Amino acid sequence: MYAARTTPYQGSLMVDICDLSLVGSRLEQDGLVINITKEYFQQEVIESDHAGELLKKCAIANLVGNSIVGQALEMGMAKETSVKRISGVPFLMIFKFQQT
Repeated sequence: MYAARTTPYQGSLMVDICDLSLVGSRLEQDGLVINITKEYFQQEVIESDHAGELLKKCAIANLVGNSIVGQALEMGMAKETSVKRISGVPFLMIFKFQQT
């Protein structure tokens, strides 16, 4: 299960998805503090199949957590070298460039 938020952005779709278990977490590393808040991430709770659909159709994705980042990697949307870890938690940002 994931917490997800979708936002229209410049004629495209931006998604923010994190593992549901991370909502309410505070991560700290080397002076960097990240609060994974319900207000930001949890517009809705979704399952893996819906997350996959959102990842396929979005232009921008901000992903946090082992499960959702792993799903994006399995879908071939990024490589492991693109994943940043903060306090051991994986973060991945995806930007799809499209020609018009």
